[in-house]
This record gives sequence, structure tokens and C-alpha cells, in this order.
Amino acid sequence: MILTVTMNPAYDVTYRLNSFEHGVVQRVSVVEQRAGGKGINVCRVLNSLGIHSVATGFADLDFADEAEREMPVDFVHALPWIRRTLVISEADGTTTGLWEPGAALRGSAPVERLKTRIAALLPRASGVVISGSRPPGAGPDLPAELARAAVAAGLPVICDVDGDALPVAARVPGVIIMPNADELRALTGASPRTPADVVAAVRPLLAGGAGAVIATRGADGMVAVTAAGAWSACLPEPVVGNPTGAGDAAAAAVISGLAGVSKTPAAISNWPAVLADAVATSAAAVAMPLAGEIDHALRTRLARLVRVEPVRASQTRESP
Repeated sequence: MILTVTMNPAYDVTYRLNSFEHGVVQRVSVVEQRAGGKGINVCRVLNSLGIHSVATGFADLDFADEAEREMPVDFVHALPWIRRTLVISEADGTTTGLWEPGAALRGSAPVERLKTRIAALLPRASGVVISGSRPPGAGPDLPAELARAAVAAGLPVICDVDGDALPVAARVPGVIIMPNADELRALTGASPRTPADVVAAVRPLLAGGAGAVIATRGADGMVAVTAAGAWSACLPEPVVGNPTGAGDAAAAAVISGLAGVSKTPAAISNWPAVLADAVATSAAAVAMPLAGEIDHALRTRLARLVRVEPVRASQTRESP
């Protein structure tokens, strides 16, 4: 069982329009809503691949009931209401996102309940993914604390978080982080242009504790860096579509490839295959209109096209 943790879930709402015009009243042709949040999307992708996954985190009763119609869940019911993430999707593929901040936790009891809940679930888990933002009232150390407990249990752990929680999580010994370009810049002060630049930029993160860094680079693919080696992976041509949820699909692919592996990230020998699957799965998510879904046939076709190459670091690191 793979455990996913979503502390700030959302109702994902998608508006479909022929074209979006600023400052003009417009009719929405199609409205879609589903239970979402980054860890929820990871869980949804995993279960669609036939990999048993359970979603936990914070929620309210209504959200937990809706999510349970799609996947196994074990939430701490501590949020007074659930935020919405609104995506405006235009016919030409352009997307605009509006993210609400989320309701605040009341007191410290919900955090302690979540720690207890996860501690009870870890003995049954083969891997853990901690994803997304935190609700007000959950401190920046919480994702790192949860990751540290999972690593101590001998599990591969992805901490795909943002904001001030990311640098704290990156210092957990053995954790895997998956920063995008903006997050990598915030972590390292660099804007790497090439895979070799990425390797050079993330070396301090590995020295600081991270077991592996997987830099997601949009149409340019991904770069995985461990103490034992680094690899880049990309498709010959990028897939055009809705990028929302592509990173979650990538996280699902990575944790499925590492689940049950008790080795440290540097000792894992199949990183090239894991990275290739992550690129193919992420692209298969871009082709779908809703986050948390992948085109399975496309994923199979793309997996044969992904180019994976070893990477050496640049001799000089790019200046901030």
C-alpha cells in the first residue's frame, strides 16, 4: 500500500470556455468538479494503475465522503470547510488557475491526530508521498516531521511540498524532493539552463540531507540527481495540453517504481527506468483534461520514446 498525504485538499473545479476574455461576462459551457489536492491526485493515478493507495491528511466529512467514492481514504476530519482550485480551460489548450488558500486548523490537536494516524498506517505502507500546500495552522516543519517518521520506518518517501516547508523537508536525510523550476530557484538561488547545470545546482541539497532530487522541467523533461549518479529524461516532442496534475502523475510513477525498496536513494539501481516512467506518465497526464487522470494508452506509447541519458555536473555553478 502506498500512502499519500494531503494536508490542504481542494475541490478541483474546471470551467471550459471557447476563449477567456478579461473583464467580460461570459457563459461557461462545461463545469466539472471533483475531490482534489496534490496527494489526492497521486492516489487517484496510482489506483488507476492498479497500485493500491490510501489517501490521508486533513479534510471535512463531506470531502472525505466524496473522495471515498473514488479511492480508499483515512482522513483526519479537522477542516471547517474545503477550498477550491479553479482552472479555466480554453479550447486552444490555454489554462488559467485560481487557487484559494484553504481553511485554518483550530489548535494543535489536529496536527497531533494526523501524526498518530500516519504512525498507525506506516506499518502497512510500501511508500509515502507527502504533497502540496498546508492549511493555516500547520507549521512548515510538519511535512518534514512526517517524512522523517516514514524514512525511519524504512520507506521511500517523496516530499513534494512548496513554500517555506520545502527547504525544511529537503534537509530530511534520505527524502526525495521534486521541485519545479520556481521551487528549484528558491532552494538553490540558481536558474539552471541545462541538465548539467541542474546537477551542479542541487549538489548542496544532497550534501544537506536529501537522498534524491528530481527536477521537473516542463517540456524539457526531468533530471534526477542522487549521490551515486544523475540522469536526464525527455520526450522528442512535448505533449500539449493541461499541465495541472502532471507533477502529481510524475510523483505517482516515481513512488510506484521505488515502493517496497528499503535501500537509500543512492543505492537504487533502477533510477533511469523510474525517471523514464515518470516522464511518460507525466506527459500522459498533460493529455487529459482533468488533474489526476492519465491516458494509459498514450503512456505506454510514450514510454518507448523517452530518452534517458547520464549527466555530469557543470564545472561552474550558475550565479544567482
